[in-house]
Amino acid sequence: MKTVNIRQLKSNPGTALAAARADGMVVVMNRDYPQALLVDLERLGVPNLPAVRVALAVTLFRSAAVSAGFAARTAGKPLAEMLTLFSSQGIPLTGNDESAADEALAEMRTAL
Repeated sequence: MKTVNIRQLKSNPGTALAAARADGMVVVMNRDYPQALLVDLERLGVPNLPAVRVALAVTLFRSAAVSAGFAARTAGKPLAEMLTLFSSQGIPLTGNDESAADEALAEMRTAL
């Protein structure tokens, strides 16, 4: 197991990722204290890694951390399939709530 400090992680993240790929995990140190673990998903030993990638992509999209396209690429799925998955789980495809979307639609109709 390798350790890197935050400065090393910022300046050369590829080195930390390569170390995680080789050793399975890297401990990220903040000053002299362990702050985080960088874990290689393929070395984690989960029985269904593609399902884990889909779950991560859905979670990232739901929290508005990534776009639908990025989530689809992360999951290794076509965009249309991811949009269908989001919809089936009741995850809104836009950042607006339903009333805001209705208002925007009404404004567009009056503008036309």
